[in-house]
Amino acid sequence: MERVEFDRFADEYEQQHAENIRVSGESPEYFARYKVQDVARVLGAQGPGRILDFGAGVGASVPHWRDAFPKASLTCLDVSERSLAIARERYREAAEFRSFDGRTVPFAARTFDVAFAACVFHHIEPTRQVPLLRELYRVLADDGALFIFEHNPYNPLTRRAVDTCPFDENAILIAARTLKERLVAAGFRRISVAYRIFFPRQLRVLRPLEGLLTGVPLGAQYRICARKR
Repeated sequence: MERVEFDRFADEYEQQHAENIRVSGESPEYFARYKVQDVARVLGAQGPGRILDFGAGVGASVPHWRDAFPKASLTCLDVSERSLAIARERYREAAEFRSFDGRTVPFAARTFDVAFAACVFHHIEPTRQVPLLRELYRVLADDGALFIFEHNPYNPLTRRAVDTCPFDENAILIAARTLKERLVAAGFRRISVAYRIFFPRQLRVLRPLEGLLTGVPLGAQYRICARKR
């Protein structure tokens, strides 16, 4: 989608998202929280000082970043001015909100310790993904890490949710292997993939087992962690 399309869906995003994921039994907040908690587990006790939320939208992850890393600086970046306006109104003191042109990340090299993109890249034209990944590589510190969460195209419930979601009408789901290849092309190294979200709320008693299933390519989503070196 282009900027105008994201702006058009901004005011209805949360309502449509909640309706679309109803089959999971969970709220949008659950999915936003688990992603940030995943990042926190990977990074451990030494949290980042500077975080870039790339494609932050209406700011769903902001309160969870503040809970996980209260001392970190947080920058939310998006192409949608309307989405950022909503996020800024809700969380004005919690983050810096910046718009960009969808091509050049407007920060100097090595500005951030962590970059994070939650279900963003399936909205980006495939030919533009490697250039944007190179931009994220550029703005990361030398020991920085990029975390990307994406929908798993091999999960049938995920495909159904995407196919019936208005703001996903132009989405192109990306297999983890393909995204990993694009990260390598952008210069990243030490790339790991973990599959996530195997059980709906009705089967949440089984969720402690998900830590044993991260290598099974059937989860509803997957997480990639990529480092510069």
